[in-house]
Amino acid sequence: MPARWRPRFDDISSPPGVQGLTAGGASPTARDRAHRVAAVSALQVLFIGGSGIISSACSQLAVDRGVELTVLNRGATSARPLPEGVEVLRADVRDPASIRQALGDREFDAVVDWVAFTPDHVRADVELFRGRTGQYVFISSASAYQTPPARLPVTESTPLRNPYWQYSRDKIACEDLLTAAHRAEGFPVTVVRPSHTYDRTTVPFDGGWTIVERMRAGRPVVVHGDGTSLWTLTHHRDFARGFVPLLGHPRAVGDAFHITSDDVLTWDQIARALAAAAGCEAEIVHVPSDAIAALDAEWGAGLLGDKAHSMVFDTTKLRRVVPDFVATIPFEAGAREIVAWHDEDPARRAVDPHIDALMDRLAERYRVG
Repeated sequence: MPARWRPRFDDISSPPGVQGLTAGGASPTARDRAHRVAAVSALQVLFIGGSGIISSACSQLAVDRGVELTVLNRGATSARPLPEGVEVLRADVRDPASIRQALGDREFDAVVDWVAFTPDHVRADVELFRGRTGQYVFISSASAYQTPPARLPVTESTPLRNPYWQYSRDKIACEDLLTAAHRAEGFPVTVVRPSHTYDRTTVPFDGGWTIVERMRAGRPVVVHGDGTSLWTLTHHRDFARGFVPLLGHPRAVGDAFHITSDDVLTWDQIARALAAAAGCEAEIVHVPSDAIAALDAEWGAGLLGDKAHSMVFDTTKLRRVVPDFVATIPFEAGAREIVAWHDEDPARRAVDPHIDALMDRLAERYRVG
């Protein structure tokens, strides 16, 4: 583990051992000044990944706040380029030997793996970063919480159980493995559970842009259930405001946090906000989630294991550690970003023919009147 003492970004207090070097109001010694300079040096952070929906905003904000950020990935092209000032290392994230070669003997104050999805991925990370990072941040998922939830709002103490979605069960298994490593050897894990986080490139419905294209064409769109279940959408820049301050924060180690906005909408409201941003109206057909699952297992798994259930979150725990966290981007503003980005290039307005055909079939069967 790196031995350097590191404060929060706004911490100007002396590091351990420095207080008391001067007395009686005397000017600080050269040694004192040197300690202070070292104490406020930038956090050294490694992102595995870093150009995804969530991680791209965190990369930008980390750099803006003075973090010395290194990103390790395979160098694939991305719609979300990394910010200037980021050090990029090339390696195969699924090949531990490749990562070891890229990193050499470097140590970090925090390591964040944005692309760990299974226990094997996490097990490899524990072996790679044991003793060479002061914090390992695992990106879990709020879909790991009890589904459907027994009570709202969801807190970090809500049980983890999702019998419907393998993705969520894998995340739970990863958390279990990391908790065991923390208890057995003090492995410095922090678990972060995002919920539905989006950016301008992502439409928050299965099939992506398909639903907007249908609405613009005056065709019906499918919304699961009766459209009144509550859903929390978080803009990726809002997520970053809660996430970046956790990096290198000693109170975050050994703990778990979800990071979400307080922007709670019904699914009908989400569809209508997209329609308004696209300059059209939404003709909504409500379809039971289990009926959708019967026709399409993948779409159904994401509904029954996540989106079909009301999810409202209590972010009190995060705010105790990041007291200035506030989400400021409502989905109506985010929807305008989504539509504007897609309209900039016709190639971005791709229609999923499978979802499109399913919506035709479901709308014909379940439309009322």
